[in-house]
Amino acid sequence: IKSSQLRDSGTYECQVSTTPPVGYTMIFLVVEPLTTILGGPETYIDLESTVNLTCVVKHLPDPPISVLWTHNNQEINYDSPRGGVSVITEKGDITTSYLLIQRAKITDSGNYSCLPSNANPKSVNVHVLKGDHPAAVQRSHILLSDTLNRLFLQIYIIYVVL
Repeated sequence: IKSSQLRDSGTYECQVSTTPPVGYTMIFLVVEPLTTILGGPETYIDLESTVNLTCVVKHLPDPPISVLWTHNNQEINYDSPRGGVSVITEKGDITTSYLLIQRAKITDSGNYSCLPSNANPKSVNVHVLKGDHPAAVQRSHILLSDTLNRLFLQIYIIYVVL
C-alpha cells in the first residue's frame, strides 16, 4: 500500500486461484509517529536551576535527520552570548533529544517546542519561578478541596438532622 494512512490498518487476505483455492491472511497495522515532551504540558523550574526538557519520538520508519528546539517560536541558538544552552540527541528506533539550559533565568520562561524533521512537533510551557513554588499552587488547590469537602459534610449533616 503506497502512502498508507491510519485508516488502511486492518486484516487483508491474498487469494490464489488454484484448486483447491489458497488464501493467506495478514494483519496490516499503520502507526503514526508520536512525539512527547516528558513532564509537560506545564513545567515549573526554580530560578538558577537547570532546565532539562526531554523530547521522545517513537514509531518512525527512520530516525529524524534533525530535531530542532524553539523558544517562543524562535530557533534556539546554542552559541548565543547567554551560554549554558546545549542539546543532546540520541537517534534510533526511539529518538530522544535533551535540551539543557543551565542557570535558568526568568527570561527563559515561555513556550518550548521540539520539532523532529519527520514527525509532529510537541510543545511545553516552562515557568521559571523566583521564590514562588508550584507546591504552593498545589497546596492552595488541596486547601480549597479540603474546605469544600468539610462544607459538603456540614451541609449533609444539617440535611440528615433536619
